[in-house]
Amino acid sequence: MRQPRWGVSSFCQHAAVTDTRDQRPGEATLDFLRSAFPSEWREPALGHEAVVDWEQENGVVLPEPYRTFIAEVSNGSSLGPAGDGGLQPLGWLPDGWPDLGPRQPGEPFPLEAAWPWEDDESVDPEDPRIDAVFNKGSIVLGSEDGLSFWLLLTTGPRRGEVWMIADVGAVPAPSNQAWGFEEWVRHWHTGNGWWD
Repeated sequence: MRQPRWGVSSFCQHAAVTDTRDQRPGEATLDFLRSAFPSEWREPALGHEAVVDWEQENGVVLPEPYRTFIAEVSNGSSLGPAGDGGLQPLGWLPDGWPDLGPRQPGEPFPLEAAWPWEDDESVDPEDPRIDAVFNKGSIVLGSEDGLSFWLLLTTGPRRGEVWMIADVGAVPAPSNQAWGFEEWVRHWHTGNGWWD
């Protein structure tokens, strides 16, 4: 059996994760990410071995360039795109995160398009699909105003995109043509409003 790229076990080749492995980001991308998060604001990087361990435990391979960023540059930062406390370390949950069951980043993310369930008359507040949107196929990057949360999708056809989720629905940010991690950071770094 051929060993997957990065030495990740076959366990991590979850069916929801694309068979095409992400390429390591170029030095220009990593240089930008280093400059966007000054060293005095960075948490220590995890290292590739710790990232692989987390991936094996959660049955998922993290999308690039986020994967290399947390392994080599910084595992979170108190300064960053999310308005409440910056960029969360891998696997952490911000204050205010709803307790809707265990996080399952290796399970398929259940949406392919925005879903404002607040406007969906067929949805009841206890709908299990809402819990799935909060808990499956993503990691939490941070929170905004304590009520909304930034997700990086880790599985499914929208893998690698940043989405916003709140108690009223989930949407790709800033629109159907969602940002990846680098674009999300670039937009914040330029000082633009999120929906500009």
